[in-house]
Amino acid sequence: MFEKLIFNLLAFSLFIIVFFKIIRKNDTNYISILCLQALGIAISFIEIKKGIIENIPVEVLRYCLSVFIPVIVLILEYNGINFSEIFSIGIAKLCMLFGNTKVAKSILVKLVTKYPDSYTGHKLLAESYEKEGGMRRAIDEYVTSVDLRKNDYKSYFKITKLLKELGKKDEAIQMLDNLLKTKPDCYDASLLLGELLCEQEKFKEAANVYHEALKYNPSDFDLYYNLGIVYTRLSDFQMAKEMYERAAAINHRMYAVNYNLGLIVFIQKDYDLAERYFLKAMDGDYEAEAYYALAKIYIKKNIKDKAILFLNKAIEINPKLLNKAANDIAFENIKQYITVSVKMNEDNEIKEEKLDDSRSDVIIKLEKDAINYLEDTTKLVEGMSIGDSRQRLDEKIENIINKDKNKDDILKNNYEDRQKN
Repeated sequence: MFEKLIFNLLAFSLFIIVFFKIIRKNDTNYISILCLQALGIAISFIEIKKGIIENIPVEVLRYCLSVFIPVIVLILEYNGINFSEIFSIGIAKLCMLFGNTKVAKSILVKLVTKYPDSYTGHKLLAESYEKEGGMRRAIDEYVTSVDLRKNDYKSYFKITKLLKELGKKDEAIQMLDNLLKTKPDCYDASLLLGELLCEQEKFKEAANVYHEALKYNPSDFDLYYNLGIVYTRLSDFQMAKEMYERAAAINHRMYAVNYNLGLIVFIQKDYDLAERYFLKAMDGDYEAEAYYALAKIYIKKNIKDKAILFLNKAIEINPKLLNKAANDIAFENIKQYITVSVKMNEDNEIKEEKLDDSRSDVIIKLEKDAINYLEDTTKLVEGMSIGDSRQRLDEKIENIINKDKNKDDILKNNYEDRQKN
């Protein structure tokens, strides 16, 4: 009986302390603690009334409810840890786990309104808005998270990704640049910044970003491969070749690397090496193009039968290459030997297979642009007559570089003229 008296005295004291904490903080989350305490006290009264003595499981339960839990909460509060914040975040996560994002968001909004310095609350709310597609609200919450915790580089990076998705690429570039100044080893930030710079055709700046990232990731395939693309677009084929070779040494199953290398050494007229690279590229996405390029090499080597065989194989795999071959001066003397029957129409066009590629759509597009650029340069090299000078070739290559830019300028001027009219 003495034990129950001590228990009730302690339990009532803790009950009063928690009650006044609710009044002082004006936070209803503490009501749950009061309810648990009340339940523990009620169990004690039932024990006394029923004359239950030394029932260990019941005693453990009432002590947990009325003493241990409120004491833990008070200790947390004393050490500056907000129980209400932990409670709200726990309930919100539980709601998210069961797919009730609406209730979770409501709890988090209430939390950050009551406690605006809740870093975790703002970050969870940002993630919640992001999942729902509320990008602008998500950005606001991520910004608040970064303000509350300056070293939250993940939230900072999230902001840049959301800005990119909203089309605010210049702002994203500026933020990524600032992030890398503070945390130069942030790999994802380097990749995204390089990608955005490439989109704006700022290839020199992109090369600097990738080279800086290599200091912290010296064996990364993507960095070397992206540098190969960048140097290709800068017409620095020797550096592009070096970067592609390093990428191929890391991942020899990335067949586009070998195809690009084949095109580069073909431009340099090293046909034996180009042949080896194209043969390595034949098992991948550019199988048809590799056969087509090999047919050109065998024309150069005057192996006519093999050229015809490989050209027909290329067209068989990708019928779209038929028109290309028909207009290609390299195959002028063997066009009549194209034996593949191709019926080109909208119904049987080649459908591109969606590959499991973790790279972004921008990088995939840049890869294709680089390949097209190399193929255009190859045509120029092949089309040079004996009287053409090196200067003339450089002028033609420069024309390729500026082709897309001029196209964009024309579209922009036309748009401005329409706006004036």
